Amino acid sequence: MTSTAKKLSVAAIVFVLAISLWDAMWSNNLHVNLGDDDFDGPLGALFGVVLAGGGMLIAVVALVCAAVFVGVLCAGIGIVLVSALVLASVIVVAAMSPLLLPLLIPVGLYWIFSARARRQRRAAYAPTA
Repeated sequence: MTSTAKKLSVAAIVFVLAISLWDAMWSNNLHVNLGDDDFDGPLGALFGVVLAGGGMLIAVVALVCAAVFVGVLCAGIGIVLVSALVLASVIVVAAMSPLLLPLLIPVGLYWIFSARARRQRRAAYAPTA
């Protein structure tokens, strides 16, 4: 992240916190019920902000735990899925190998001739003792 983006994100967070603090302290319509007690005014606003912040903190912790669990779960499922796909492709190739033999003959001849040419080039560049 660039420094401009960092400064902008910090400014945005401070701005949102200032607006929520302004609304919490100078709003007249916030009433908090704790048990049988009713709190309103600045004390009710303070309780509302603190309790809402605590609820948001619990929600963030729960979401992080769920994200870690889903990440581990999906990684495990991904490994199993890739392994199953490799196994399925090996089975399909093994079942089709008699049908692929006419295609494999030219590929095998090309491989043999290119390996022979590589071997001859290596032998030409090898120092003689």
